[in-house]
Amino acid sequence: MNAQVKIDQLLLRLTPILDREVLGLCVLDEPQLREHLAHCRCIFREREGITALLPKHLAEQGQLPVSDDYRQITLQFVDGVEAPGLTATILRELADAGIQANVVSARYHEHILVRARDATRAMQILYGISNRLQYS
Repeated sequence: MNAQVKIDQLLLRLTPILDREVLGLCVLDEPQLREHLAHCRCIFREREGITALLPKHLAEQGQLPVSDDYRQITLQFVDGVEAPGLTATILRELADAGIQANVVSARYHEHILVRARDATRAMQILYGISNRLQYS
């Protein structure tokens, strides 16, 4: 089976799930990280500092500056995601619609972060990928 056929088969069974919670990216120092660690969705240690993805309401309660509002879309597939180019195909569709997306690959799923204002449109596009393949 060639790679594109495998990608198309996985995309046919794509089930995106939009998380209800609005998230924010925050720059934290070590004490703030320890304080908020239990609520972090994701942490990145960069040369410039620690960036954490937190529920926005908790970041605001902790008086942490939030860069923007994000929503998390979890991509669920019936099979695993061992298909080179699968995520790139999905991101290309979102980019073609003018939606900026950031991907976090975890053990069980791929997670896409989109700006909160783009979340509904992103979900429409993701469902559209599967529908288009099903009826083509």
